[in-house]
Amino acid sequence: MTNIENWIQAACAELNLAPDAVPIRTVLDLARDAAHQVERPAAPVSAFILGLAAGSGQDPADAAARLSELAAGWPAPESTHRPA
Repeated sequence: MTNIENWIQAACAELNLAPDAVPIRTVLDLARDAAHQVERPAAPVSAFILGLAAGSGQDPADAAARLSELAAGWPAPESTHRPA
């Protein structure tokens, strides 16, 4: 078992959740997309939003795909660099 799989097992046991319900690749792909297309702090926040969606009964794969698509079209932040 990998370190992340061990973490998921322990975290799920701590919260009385089923480890099989954790779509690892889906969550990691969404976090990557949010971090790269929006900004780094969007990764954990997006993962939390995905969890809320899953908790409300939405399909996690569908919700993650929709959020990744939203991130892909997200406008680049305005540069804070000012020429001297």
